[in-house]
Amino acid sequence: MAVNNIIILGIESSCDDTSAAILAGTKILSNVTATQLIHERYGGVVPELASRAHQENILPVVERAIEEAGITLKDIQAVAFTQGPGLLGSLVVGTSFAKAFALAQNIPLLAVHHMKAHILAHFIDDMEKEKPTFPFLCLTVSGGHTQIVLVESHLKMSILGKTIDDAAGEAFDKAAKMLGFYYPGGPLIDKFAQLGNPDKFTFSKPRIQGLDFSFSGLKTSILYSIRDAQKENPNFIEENRNDLCASIQKSIVSILIQKLEQAVQQTGVNQVALAGGVSANSELRKVLNGKKMDDWKVFIPKFEYCTDNAAMIAIAGKFLFDSGDFATQAVSAKARMDW
Repeated sequence: MAVNNIIILGIESSCDDTSAAILAGTKILSNVTATQLIHERYGGVVPELASRAHQENILPVVERAIEEAGITLKDIQAVAFTQGPGLLGSLVVGTSFAKAFALAQNIPLLAVHHMKAHILAHFIDDMEKEKPTFPFLCLTVSGGHTQIVLVESHLKMSILGKTIDDAAGEAFDKAAKMLGFYYPGGPLIDKFAQLGNPDKFTFSKPRIQGLDFSFSGLKTSILYSIRDAQKENPNFIEENRNDLCASIQKSIVSILIQKLEQAVQQTGVNQVALAGGVSANSELRKVLNGKKMDDWKVFIPKFEYCTDNAAMIAIAGKFLFDSGDFATQAVSAKARMDW
């Protein structure tokens, strides 16, 4: 049975962000995130360092979320946490904390699927944002996942297409590394692309049947194009940085939109939502918003709900609570998790 004003503590620790949020009903009272900057020097997330940082951050982050929400420990009626997928060491920290918290407070435990939570962030109360109605399609794009999902209810979702190799976010970050950018490089490509010509360079695109994605071939094409050009001009990257960023971004976004167009045509569903870290990309948001001219209803989350955050975990937990889908103390973190 739904409890309209239930207060839920949400905990997110799937990768390198430690986050805690307080949800009352479907309204977020606080959403606090500690970002780990240590990984920049390594060009990617180091799992061992990430899990250690989570151990240091999780208690202060939870305490701050409770303080900012203006509530007390006794007000919290359930705790939702990311069970998976993600980095196992990172997930274990959040899972262990949530289990201990629920046990100590004698409240229900809610195990949340990380990617489903990204989608359900669209149902956080926000007077400025219209919510999608069922059914709708959601393009979930992040560093580890790229999927087209048919969403039929808060708890019933099915994957229509997914990446067969690399994810869109990984393609952005690997391309950024080729250009000499520090991690995470995807936002830097977006930044410099604003100043470049997206038609200056072209790269090979995958020819994958159906609604699945592939980005490994595109990454190889970018690598070879840069390598060959540098043989002729060692300063090629420096002299063409903005145009390279714009062309790379256009290539990745066009692959995503082409498959989404195909999904809309096949299903007849013209409500389309965006979710995941890459949904913060300005070009993807711009192109998708432009599809409103094709009679699409487009739903794009606020920037704070695009990247990993505990607010989306809390709202996903609310729907699990309403359905009576509670976890036990035997629940464990899962690096890989079935849909």
